[in-house]
Amino acid sequence: MIEGIILAVQFFTRIPINVAVEFNEKNIGCCIFFMPLVGAIIGGFAGIVYYLIAPYDKLMASFLTLLITIILTGGLHIDGLADTFDGFLANKDSEKTLEIMKDSRIGTFGVLSMVLHLMFLFVLIMSIDNVPLAMVLSFANSRLISSIIISTKKSAKSNGLGTLFHKSNPKKLIIISTIIYLIILISINIKYLIPLIINYLLAEIISHISYKKIDGLTGDVYGTIIELGMLISLFSFWGVSQWI
Repeated sequence: MIEGIILAVQFFTRIPINVAVEFNEKNIGCCIFFMPLVGAIIGGFAGIVYYLIAPYDKLMASFLTLLITIILTGGLHIDGLADTFDGFLANKDSEKTLEIMKDSRIGTFGVLSMVLHLMFLFVLIMSIDNVPLAMVLSFANSRLISSIIISTKKSAKSNGLGTLFHKSNPKKLIIISTIIYLIILISINIKYLIPLIINYLLAEIISHISYKKIDGLTGDVYGTIIELGMLISLFSFWGVSQWI
């Protein structure tokens, strides 16, 4: 488990941990188990930045909060978002769609998806009341839901990182992770289940589209689920704070 959490931090963040960990199925499975924790760590750093700067300038705090999330993830998942939008919106057959997604060059739809995504994220950070808590839970939500999708949906390819994560078969660990997370979430406030549920529904919709487009999911689609899941969670937190 220790190697699993180290691998999770090394793979999903740019936080420097100079410890060699073998990239095998057992460690990958444990790595997926710790995805919500890694999300909470990223959201926690971002929340601290906001908490320290917001009393002086909310606009600057919102920008730096957004910036720190990009720095900590290295743009890993937003790259998947761009590739997925480029591929899915090209209206090609499955083989050509996968080819477009694999292409290192970015297209118009990819650029638009990133720009709109970051703009919406910035607006949400500006608009939410309790930003630190919302950031922690939204980043954890999106990673938990992504780990569930990784363990339950089929891969569109026979190779690649997404396939490797799926083949690690982390279902039992994900069940434990989900139970622990639900207990924590309910202990904070039961209304915070709403963003998690909405996040899950969005992930199922994305998965359904991906099945139709490429007959499964890839690492890029997992990244899309994480990015859009985090966004819809923050949007849901904004809604919860406004009306509940």
